[in-house]
Amino acid sequence: MSSETYVDVLVVGAGPTGLGAAKRLNQLNEASWLLLDSNSTPGGLASTDVTPEGFLYDVGGHVIFSHYKYFDDCINEALPKEGDWYEHQRISYVRCKEQWVPYPFQNNISMLPKEDQVKCMDGMIDAALECRVANTKPKDFDEWIVRMMGTGIADLFMRPYNYKVWAVPTTKMQCQWLGERVAAPDLKTVTKNVILQKTAGNWGPNATFKFPAEGGTGGIWIAVANTLPQEKLKLGENYTVEKVDPKKHIVVTKDGTRIRYGKLINTMAVDALAEKIGDEQLIASTKKLYYSTTHVIGIGIRGARPGNIGDKCWLYFPEDDCPFYRATIFSNYSPNNQPSESAKLPTLQKADGSKPDSDEAKPGPYWSLMMEVSQSTLKPLDVENVLRDTIQGCVNTSLLSPDAEIVSTYHRAFDHGYPTPTLERDGALKEILPKLEDMDILSRGRFGSWKYEVGNQDHSFMLGVEAVDKVLHGAVEVTLNYPDFVNGRQNTERRLVEGVKAFKKVEVRA
Repeated sequence: MSSETYVDVLVVGAGPTGLGAAKRLNQLNEASWLLLDSNSTPGGLASTDVTPEGFLYDVGGHVIFSHYKYFDDCINEALPKEGDWYEHQRISYVRCKEQWVPYPFQNNISMLPKEDQVKCMDGMIDAALECRVANTKPKDFDEWIVRMMGTGIADLFMRPYNYKVWAVPTTKMQCQWLGERVAAPDLKTVTKNVILQKTAGNWGPNATFKFPAEGGTGGIWIAVANTLPQEKLKLGENYTVEKVDPKKHIVVTKDGTRIRYGKLINTMAVDALAEKIGDEQLIASTKKLYYSTTHVIGIGIRGARPGNIGDKCWLYFPEDDCPFYRATIFSNYSPNNQPSESAKLPTLQKADGSKPDSDEAKPGPYWSLMMEVSQSTLKPLDVENVLRDTIQGCVNTSLLSPDAEIVSTYHRAFDHGYPTPTLERDGALKEILPKLEDMDILSRGRFGSWKYEVGNQDHSFMLGVEAVDKVLHGAVEVTLNYPDFVNGRQNTERRLVEGVKAFKKVEVRA
């Protein structure tokens, strides 16, 4: 690249959003463009790491499910063969009162001890009666929980679990983000299941999902990037963005390269973007946004997968006997997420912290766990001992037996893990995003536009696609502006909606 280059559209970031933008720019072929990323491998917060022993771990618990045909088509183009994917039925549980309660918890309280069933039913009945007379909307997430589920479920599961996830109390969160993410219990069905001691079936948009056979979730995005012209992807440390000058429409990278642009599609965290722009008002607005750090802990284990693990996918942990809020049986997603049985590895330690019986490297079979632990200014964490505490938590919750042989460990912290939908978030975004657009910058993505409700991989990809359509055609960005429509049941066609006229037609039809 020369010391100064011009493109019509510059994309910053090679995660799902940046790759979605690049894919659309390449498809339309109506503007010159480049994509920059400081990492040498595409994927961003949807990438995958590999330990020296050969265990794969995603950047958190990612699975592929989709609201969009356009997204499906792009993913299937990148990984087109039937053997590229494994299809799974979600098997998820909540660990509570030493029981595995099927997900969603609020529909399966029949699995709880009798006294807890009574507390939950009392609360649900009170909530149902209150909902019949309430004439105001809940003021925060905590009030929404109590109105929808009652104090029993709130105290037993929803409050402690969500604090462990978000690292802020539920009283500090709004409830507009919820959409399809939290199942409201059906009182009649729950009552019937309690009396008959039955459990409710699968619920939610990810009741079935697929996972790549090779390379973890990051392998998807490497494959998507490989469908693009490689000369337009500028990846690596030298392409770290050091400064953005919106007045001159110039981005300066770490190696001193200056790139002039007509429009900038930014996918880095918007608070980091504000710092690189150096606008004090913008920086002050981004400080109203809140986020948590995610620690991903991986444990590779020798031996056959225990019977209590079975075909479980991911598990939720509201109680304080472990630091993690979610565990994924990552080896269940693909047999290639861990070393082959013939690989010989020494035992590092037993799960109870004791030394191995032998230093000799031995073959498998192997399986793996991946845990997520949150941290924020409102939820401090003993980072130095989080690996030790996580392993002990696995023993406490029966994920691991005390004598389990651990052959590999992994720990990586992601500073920006979850964009928290606090009470202040929407007000801050109304200041930030329009101000950036006045500078010819569209900031999009999980942390680029800071909307968790459209922060899954398919949403993030389409935020990039729709940003390009807005830049080139003035189209409506449906995912950014109408998350309830995108996530709602009426969006059965899952089509890329282009332009104001097309969106109005779909809105009326819904």
